[in-house]
Amino acid sequence: MKKSFPSLLTATAGALALTLTLAAPAQAQTKAPEKVTLMLNWYLYSEHAPFFLGKERGFYAEEGIDLDIQEGRGSAVTAQAVAAKSATFGYIDVTTMIKAAAKGAPLKSTGVLFQVSPMSVMGFADKNIRSPKDIIGKTVATTPGDSMSQMWPLFLKVNNIQADQVKIVSGDGQTKLNAVMNGQADLLLGYVMDQAIKLQDATGKQVYPIRFADSGINQISSGIIANKNLLTENPDLVKRFMRASTRAAEAAEKSPEAAVDAMLKANPKAGVRDTLIVGMKQSVALYHTKETANQRPFRVTMKNVSDSLDLLVQYGGMDASTRGKPEDYVNLDFLPAN
Repeated sequence: MKKSFPSLLTATAGALALTLTLAAPAQAQTKAPEKVTLMLNWYLYSEHAPFFLGKERGFYAEEGIDLDIQEGRGSAVTAQAVAAKSATFGYIDVTTMIKAAAKGAPLKSTGVLFQVSPMSVMGFADKNIRSPKDIIGKTVATTPGDSMSQMWPLFLKVNNIQADQVKIVSGDGQTKLNAVMNGQADLLLGYVMDQAIKLQDATGKQVYPIRFADSGINQISSGIIANKNLLTENPDLVKRFMRASTRAAEAAEKSPEAAVDAMLKANPKAGVRDTLIVGMKQSVALYHTKETANQRPFRVTMKNVSDSLDLLVQYGGMDASTRGKPEDYVNLDFLPAN
């Protein structure tokens, strides 16, 4: 008996559906999420929250990435891990990476998130120190040899302050905090989204930072780095990772609270919610310069990178013969279009 035309269509559709069903597991296997490690620059604090928000909202999963976010122990240590391929990407101070790359480390930045320097001299708001001139006659706690202390003489110079007009006390990171908290120092050199938050957390008192960048001393800071080999061996992964990270940063700009909540959900001991939110808002304020105000996150200008190279040569211990060009250290080709 001949089958009717509709019956043939039904049978054909059923066979096609069965074929697709049987084929699905094989296709799923070929598109299994790619395991990716992002190593941070330090223990968790505010500026890291966007990555947790991106993971929570599925931005990385949508790009076929199974993201593992790991704490770091300093930008230099993370740079070494990425150079050795024990971490896929790093989120670190890009100038630290530049110094390593200038000496031969196979590293490159694929996007700079902090385009305004977080370096600041800060103290409790009730001391009413609001401008560089207010620093004259005050005591400042510093850590010898760190990036901020290297830029400190330039900060004084551009603000017409003589070095002997400020008293300096020295110590490690915790010693600086203790000096301000117990009144041995009026101010300390720190990052607006790090030491300022730690001071506020420990004392409950408002902290006022005077940013170096507002005096024209601006270095690029935190961004994504990768091993140079990855850029040529798996450029598609780099593009997918940067696309998801850009969306994560944009989402954090719109809702710093949501970013902090995502980080605390993943790591409840990351800090105190209220102060982390303050730090996240401080972080977002560093994402763009005037030149990149209408750009998506991570799209730094090469002039900004070039100016940072000049500062590294003049004050950061970088050999002028290894300076190179901005493009030697930063590649924006993997970022999503505006």
